[in-house]
Amino acid sequence: MENLISLVNKLQRACTALGDHGDESALPTLWDSLPSIAVVGGQSSGKSSVLESIVGKDFLPRGSGIVTRRPLVLQLHRVDENREWAEFMHLPRRRIADFGMKFIFDLLANVRKEIQDETDRETGRTKAISSVPIHLSIYSPNGNWIIAVVNLTLIDLPGLTKVAVEFLTSILCFITAEGQPETIVHDIENMVRSYIEKPNCIILAISPANQDLATSDAIKISREVDPAGERTFGVLTKIDLMDEGTDAVDILEGRAYRLKYPWVGVVNRSQADINKNVDMIAARRREREFWANSPVYSHLARRMGSEYLAKMMSKHLESVIKSRIPGLQSLISKTIGELETELSRLGKPVSTDAGGKLYMIMEICRGFEQIYKEHLDGIRPGGDMIYSVFDNQLPAAIKRLQFDRNLSMENVRKLITEADGYQPHLIAPERGYRRLIESCLISMKVPAEAAVDAVHAILKELAQKSIRETVELRQYSTLRAEVSAAAVEALERMRDESKRATLQLVDMECGYLTVEFFRKLPQDAEKGGNPTHSIFDRYNDAYLRRVGSTVLQYVNMVCAALRHSIPKSIVYCQVRESKRSLLDHFFTELGGKEARALGRMLDEDPAVIQRRTSLQRRLELYRTAQAEIDAITWK
Repeated sequence: MENLISLVNKLQRACTALGDHGDESALPTLWDSLPSIAVVGGQSSGKSSVLESIVGKDFLPRGSGIVTRRPLVLQLHRVDENREWAEFMHLPRRRIADFGMKFIFDLLANVRKEIQDETDRETGRTKAISSVPIHLSIYSPNGNWIIAVVNLTLIDLPGLTKVAVEFLTSILCFITAEGQPETIVHDIENMVRSYIEKPNCIILAISPANQDLATSDAIKISREVDPAGERTFGVLTKIDLMDEGTDAVDILEGRAYRLKYPWVGVVNRSQADINKNVDMIAARRREREFWANSPVYSHLARRMGSEYLAKMMSKHLESVIKSRIPGLQSLISKTIGELETELSRLGKPVSTDAGGKLYMIMEICRGFEQIYKEHLDGIRPGGDMIYSVFDNQLPAAIKRLQFDRNLSMENVRKLITEADGYQPHLIAPERGYRRLIESCLISMKVPAEAAVDAVHAILKELAQKSIRETVELRQYSTLRAEVSAAAVEALERMRDESKRATLQLVDMECGYLTVEFFRKLPQDAEKGGNPTHSIFDRYNDAYLRRVGSTVLQYVNMVCAALRHSIPKSIVYCQVRESKRSLLDHFFTELGGKEARALGRMLDEDPAVIQRRTSLQRRLELYRTAQAEIDAITWK
């Protein structure tokens, strides 16, 4: 059971080191799930004296006004060593020792001074407050020691004040000199409330017996956050300072104000004792004598005093921790999964050396290329749009070509007669045929170019889509822009090459006619004309229609062939080439860049860097907590 408190102590220190100390944060918090004991009380309620009595050491700063301006997480540890020492978490591996030696007063003064100095380092010299806790651990021997501590964790919170005017009046000089905010009274209450409203927080409510319990700041705020009193322990101080003829029996026996747990009365050192440096050993002896010898309280002596309070709170804390372990394990496992998921979404951190940066960029780019290929290969959607260009857009564009205008009667007559020149043809108007065919086929360049451009637009769209789907590229805006520019530039080069090669196919068809087609045509004497007729008789309408029909048949045959060869050229020059070498030129340029230039390409958003760092540290905390809890629960 004692290991459980040690475990929580360790996790609380880790939480504070990682910035998880119960503040409002977008990150998962383990602090709120760890059971703790918060000491709450008004100013001059004896709160500091109760804490020092439990510890058995005079170590807290004292003074007028608000002295405690940051939460103090006080962890007590029983150890096997025959010596005592203190450690602050913000001063790792530095012991303030040995409480039992003759220099005890100097050492305790050092502890008090460090608490004050660390408070000022966090809040500045404005005398403001801060919710960031100070961690102080006190280690004491397990036995054979005059005042041995129990395993316990207590959170000392700033003292509450009831009325802002009273407070402002009492520290008016500090407001002017130190710049203390006028809202500090409400700030303190909000801070205290933020700690004790957590369902895992045990409230140690300190109230002075020489004041009306109805006006107790501790009871008032405890009732608001814990109306059933299930988490509240009442501690009554200054019983020895009550007016003559009055006593606190009704309160201590639960009649005046009932709590779920019995009230505990303590008798602390008086201000005169503190001024005289009366040690804790003598103070505890006098406290025991007070309870045992008092005719009013002797029947309650068994469950009164600071020693009893410390042991009772230690046992209760152990039982609460034990009951919370299953829920804590479940929370930790769930949070680890959530943290790992978000870290995966944020991606890996940037490497520090040039080689690591280059490798990281290459890996990210290869991931992009793989996604791009998957779009083209049908693993991801998009590649079917290219087939649609070949199967629908290109044939429709070819069909819309206006060969009828090229092969109209007037145009056929014009081209044939112009091709004859001064010498009319004798057999067949071959030169006229060639000009007619060329004038038709040259128009095939329009749908060919349109197909090249349409596929280029699709490839460009798929490249941009692949960039958006590459998770790592979301992290680095500069790299994303450069990869996008490199991909677009490469696709444009491939488009230009594809257009050149595709238009060459059309030029080839224009430059060489398939002779077999014309040899297979039926021979007709009328086609060649009759030398005895005039030139105008030879170019009659029937003849010209036959010429136009023959040319159209040939052009249609060539267009059918181009309908299949144009997609092959486009796929070879654009689709296949982009799959093979989309970023090759970009990779060549990367090899010549220095570390600084590579670093600029990995210019991740600082907010993302901070988020990843925080998540990684928080994940480390949760994994450590999981291992620690598992190690204890399996013993």
